[in-house]
Amino acid sequence: MNHNIDDIIQKISKVVAAHQLEKDGTYARWRWQNVEQNRELGINEYGCADAVNILYTIGEFPKDLKLRQSCINALQGLQNQETGLFVEKTHHPIHTTAHCIAALELFDAKPLYPIKELLQYANNTGIWNFLESLDWKNNPWNESHKGAGIFAALVLSDSVDKSWMDTYFEWLWENADPETGFWKKDMVNGGGAPKFHHLASSFHYLFNHEYVRRPLRYPEKVIDTCIDMYQADDMNGQFGRLIGFAEIDWVYCITRASRQTPHRFDECRRILQSFATDFFDYLRSLDTDKDDGFNDLHALFGTVCALAELQQALPGFIQTKKPLRLVLDRRPFI
Repeated sequence: MNHNIDDIIQKISKVVAAHQLEKDGTYARWRWQNVEQNRELGINEYGCADAVNILYTIGEFPKDLKLRQSCINALQGLQNQETGLFVEKTHHPIHTTAHCIAALELFDAKPLYPIKELLQYANNTGIWNFLESLDWKNNPWNESHKGAGIFAALVLSDSVDKSWMDTYFEWLWENADPETGFWKKDMVNGGGAPKFHHLASSFHYLFNHEYVRRPLRYPEKVIDTCIDMYQADDMNGQFGRLIGFAEIDWVYCITRASRQTPHRFDECRRILQSFATDFFDYLRSLDTDKDDGFNDLHALFGTVCALAELQQALPGFIQTKKPLRLVLDRRPFI
């Protein structure tokens, strides 16, 4: 059985349009407040970046040159001239900076100013020590925003050379965990963060590997770990029942590891098909005018990425009027 999900894509398209602000190229991340009343409902870094990310994915990327320039101007205007960073209060500045620079890349554009604050790590010793300094045991998911984001930000802004990238991937190769295939060795099963946090962390380093076509050290172990976690319901019934990034993290780890090994290939496809079928039913059940996940363009972007990767990994199983395009196939970081 195959699935046409054009109805889901149409819902997503309407949500993006509802987040557009009065000025061309500007978007809010949220349309309504939360209980804490701490959301910025005006122009937002993730609103602007994720609107264009989603539009690219669903085949509605701006074609008009004037509108494209408006989108570029909106993103570039959010950069801090002194530090070169993009700053938004819900994420670490390295994450926001990488995310905005990656969105600009969709237009073949770059930030206006050098990312001065990160240039201290734009040498081989600096990046090695930076990776060593991260909390891989207790906070791997949030720390990966820095560890993967610094790669995307410096590479996409043309701030580093191949030797720097070789050092970055050498550290990751040496620190891959032989038991799970994730990063960092001896930390995943070490009693710190939940295992899913290590999967979500490793996803970020995996898309950097994919960008420069680097091999994984233990792709078979990545597949085994992902399947085991899915079958054990490591998300306590929430997996596939949220708008966000958990689903793309898991899907991408399986699909991209499968590109490097035939290990359990048919089983992976059966599991992905089963997951996708349930996920579509969940997405169709949501009221986009009331669901807070659809209200958050950044969370919605994660879901859109999962749909794009599933369609690519399961040829013919998922149909859309326009084929979905995963932004990670063009550049790193989401």
